[in-house]
Amino acid sequence: MKKFMKQMIALLLCGFLLAGCGAQSVQPKTAEAEASTEETAEETTNEETSVSTAEDTNGETRTFTDSLGREVIVPVNIERIALTGPMAQIVVFALAPDKLVGISSEWDEVAAEYLNTEYYELPVIGQLHGGKGELNLEELLKVNPQVIIDVGEPKGELAKELDELQEQTTFPFVHITASLSTMSDAYTMLGDLLGMEEEAAELGAYCKDVYDRISLAAEGVEKKRLLFITGEEGLNVIAQGSYHAEVIDLLSDNLAVVDDPSSKGTGNEVDFEQILNWNPDVILFSPDSIFDTVATLPEWQEISAIKNGTYYKVPYGPHNWMGFQPSVQRMLGLQWMFSTLYPEAAAYDLYEQVAEYYRLFYHCELSKEQFDALVN
Repeated sequence: MKKFMKQMIALLLCGFLLAGCGAQSVQPKTAEAEASTEETAEETTNEETSVSTAEDTNGETRTFTDSLGREVIVPVNIERIALTGPMAQIVVFALAPDKLVGISSEWDEVAAEYLNTEYYELPVIGQLHGGKGELNLEELLKVNPQVIIDVGEPKGELAKELDELQEQTTFPFVHITASLSTMSDAYTMLGDLLGMEEEAAELGAYCKDVYDRISLAAEGVEKKRLLFITGEEGLNVIAQGSYHAEVIDLLSDNLAVVDDPSSKGTGNEVDFEQILNWNPDVILFSPDSIFDTVATLPEWQEISAIKNGTYYKVPYGPHNWMGFQPSVQRMLGLQWMFSTLYPEAAAYDLYEQVAEYYRLFYHCELSKEQFDALVN
């Protein structure tokens, strides 16, 4: 937020300085020059008005109430969307990829195997919360969105923050709360906002079916004692009760109980002695973790999961299936994790479910060979 405001101030100062420099070089105009200038200004104004009218879809607006209870004035017909972060990017891309005028972060190179190349050419606007970047005001002004959508967990004073940003930029900011269990509701709200109720209903129905089906099946199994480990050193865990642990807590006995669960996707850092004390029967490793070398490290052989070979790396492509960003792709993680831990209770064909997700949410046809590579 502070970085964003600094950008605002810097741009305003530049504007004032340029205006001052321009004033010093003004020369008296002849009558012909003045007439020409007035004519050019009138033409420019007419062009700007024409563009503005088209962009505002004939000026029709309505009041939209977001998940925070904020009443936001938005265009009736929305064709240009910007986003506040990667979680929103994953959710909104599934519904309206052709309406995006920018992305929050660059797609991973592995995404080229699944997504149309046109989506790689969109400008990177940055993100509002956390991450490596920040929201780029200059780029935001260039793409001139009709609405900026935020999706995820309503942290802190988010309503106040979005109100301030809206006032400063004049762009409408809308927040849509989404968790593992409410993703269907999030798509219903998005469908209303974008006038895409039918398309959103299909996505929401998929999410609801997966969540309800896996949740019910999970009630009938004895939960595995499990840790989800991240990081190159293997010393970070996704703690029980955190936003990132929703899938893990639902489907396992998450041993990672800590005093202050981290809200970051990297989880909480612990020491190796703590992992030994937990001694999980199963370990899930994030894609960018110690998974590839853990079997060669003598100290890890004392842990039951490593000793028994019951440890797995989470599939990745074009995103981490278990989250981080904890977005809608966790519907893949739900089904993969359940079938991996409790294959006898997984009464569904994982390939068929995953292929359906890729068709609906990534707009691509997933081959059996691609699926096998993902879950290998």
